Amino acid sequence: MSATPLEPVAVVGSGLIGRAWAIAFARAGHKVRLFDQAAGAAAASVAYIESVLDDLAGNDLLRGATPAAVLARITIADRLADAVAGVIHVQENTPEVLATKQTVFAELDRVTPENAVIASSSSALVPSSFTGDLRGRARCLVIHPINPPYLIPAVEILPASWTSPDIVARAKAFMEAVGQAPIMMRKEIDGFVMNRMQAALMEEAMRLVEDGICSVDDVDVGIREGLALRWAFIGPFETIDLNAPGGARDYVTRYHDLFKKLYDSMQRRANWLGPVLDTVERERRAKLPADKLGERTRWRDRRLMALLRHKHAAAREIGD
Repeated sequence: MSATPLEPVAVVGSGLIGRAWAIAFARAGHKVRLFDQAAGAAAASVAYIESVLDDLAGNDLLRGATPAAVLARITIADRLADAVAGVIHVQENTPEVLATKQTVFAELDRVTPENAVIASSSSALVPSSFTGDLRGRARCLVIHPINPPYLIPAVEILPASWTSPDIVARAKAFMEAVGQAPIMMRKEIDGFVMNRMQAALMEEAMRLVEDGICSVDDVDVGIREGLALRWAFIGPFETIDLNAPGGARDYVTRYHDLFKKLYDSMQRRANWLGPVLDTVERERRAKLPADKLGERTRWRDRRLMALLRHKHAAAREIGD
């Protein structure tokens, strides 16, 4: 079954990811119960949420709701059992520590309604590593967002081998209903999809800087002013499909040997913890002092809002 507006959901863990999920769910019309065992953490997250809602409204990213209406849908629960009572979906966001996930999921399985989906925002731990011993393991899976999920729709949905197909379907429908774009993984793999692709790009970026080919800023310019302009609305497979007259097969036929030659030269790991890190840190701090990181993060999020607003408008005017 898919979610209907105002059905309650629980967000367990209210850090960067938890508070972002709370915005995404509340914006979609759901009552959100926020729980964090650390004293004051949930209240701090609600304060942060309140601080960004006006910007979201100004970019038409609250689905027509007012900031006050979205904020009113978010409440703080003092106990985990109170947070999950009667919910249809639980989104867990505790630290990326296996023992912690195992403990939290055991408790969630005990107190959460039997018909509720229990999802982890884990970015590294596969669901089989912390759900195998649970009585309700069939309703558990990973739903890993790209931070922050209220601005970046893509989410990776990763079931364990024992996760019920119905649960996977419900999770997909729920994510689509709240405005996310699911990536449906068919089997477990370390790093999932997005981190593996990001790791491949970051590895080559480190190699280029380590080998003195270009500067840190040159790499960022190449992505920001180059590849990312296309990637903002089409992915790598559609890119190659459109970059040769005959489509993807034509592109691969034309450029296979070039990419093979490049790949052969990419088989050496950069030493991320070596001198290249000093170079990265020096060049980044020259561009952005450490005490300006938080300010720049807010700038990034405002730019993401503007980009998302543009993408929504372009979809309406040009089509998907």
